[in-house]
Amino acid sequence: MSGAVLHKMTGSGNDFVVLDGRMHALADWPVGRITAICERRTGVGADGFVLLAPEEPGTVRMHFYNADGSRAAMCGNAALCSTRFAASMGLAGEEMTLLTDAGPIASRCVGDRDLAEIRFGHLALPCAVSAVTLQAGEREACFGVVGVPHLVVLVDDVTRVDVTRRGRSLRSHPALGEEGANANFVSAPTAPGEPWLIRTFERGVEGETLACGTGTIAAAIGVASLGHGTLPLLFRSWGGFPLTVSGRLGAGSAEDVWLRGQGRLVFSAELAD
Repeated sequence: MSGAVLHKMTGSGNDFVVLDGRMHALADWPVGRITAICERRTGVGADGFVLLAPEEPGTVRMHFYNADGSRAAMCGNAALCSTRFAASMGLAGEEMTLLTDAGPIASRCVGDRDLAEIRFGHLALPCAVSAVTLQAGEREACFGVVGVPHLVVLVDDVTRVDVTRRGRSLRSHPALGEEGANANFVSAPTAPGEPWLIRTFERGVEGETLACGTGTIAAAIGVASLGHGTLPLLFRSWGGFPLTVSGRLGAGSAEDVWLRGQGRLVFSAELAD
């Protein structure tokens, strides 16, 4: 529809088209329209599409779709962006509950710029996936669910990984279930105090993205549960931005897990259809 106002946001390089659900009906955005707006050459360009609609006070419904038009249960960076957007547009206050297909997520703005945090109260620890055959430079692998499924592969040097080729082969590995999983490649800090490095091949985008919030959570919990670090852990996304994961490990689970990262508005525009 002509005259529709959209907003382009980024979370550490993971980018989204975000719409205010008070102005837009979800029914007006079928799969074809979502894929068209997310197309980078002929549309706005985005890894995902978000429509936010306020429900009861302090609660916002987050509808999230991948760039290919498939609906996804959760996206961490989209949730960070949604938190900043909802607060700035008056859909909620500085603290809120996001209603996602993966369940309610507590979130809050941090500071007066573009940081936000989201919370998962309870996450099962990732498990080993012996059916995945590791290649040269790959050390360990584990599988976990943070709203959506993630494979985490610890590697010697993430900068040397062919994420497109290797990620595509792992994304649909039979051991990861019918719908597959995101494939996250992680390497240790190069010096004390430096961040862990992470790169992600995302299903639904079917390519590498510059950041993945839930993948970073899965990686942090995987690193900690395998004994290679302790929470909180600092990561640097392939987009170059920091993401921090805090929480505590229990018997078979991680508790009170928080992800802190960017949720920045890039521009707002009127869409001409």
